[in-house]
Amino acid sequence: MMSESNQYLTFKLGDELFAIQVANVREILEIPHITRVPTAPDYMRGVVNVRGKAIPVADLRLKFGLPPTSESVNTRIVVMDVCIDGEATVIGGIADSVHEVIELENDQIAPPPRIALRWRNELIRGMGRRGNDFIIVLDIQSVFALDDLTAAAANEGLALTQ
Repeated sequence: MMSESNQYLTFKLGDELFAIQVANVREILEIPHITRVPTAPDYMRGVVNVRGKAIPVADLRLKFGLPPTSESVNTRIVVMDVCIDGEATVIGGIADSVHEVIELENDQIAPPPRIALRWRNELIRGMGRRGNDFIIVLDIQSVFALDDLTAAAANEGLALTQ
């Protein structure tokens, strides 16, 4: 019996290695000018212009409760397709660095540990392993589930959908 494998884009936030399914990734951008949105939550950095469309950008470090850091030459925005409140939405997430696309089989992803995890379990699909490194496999839909993100966008009258 073959186990199903999926491709994941890996990226770093601080010392931690994260992964999201490639199917959710549209593109990876260098950091352009980000326009602040005054009423947005702290982790929302603002919006960027991607080929004429305003794409909201979240600082993933702040979203996960990590201390802010200054951008480096490796800092990137991962532009993703997510479903927020039943609607297809494009959103960018700032990562300290983007690494590679890897393949993980479903049986290589263990459930997240129930204790001693810094992040809420519902945000994590599981823990992958690559050699000696653990990879935190995110459930990107849950990370951007309906929350203050859509409320902030609604306050500004921004269209989060395409």
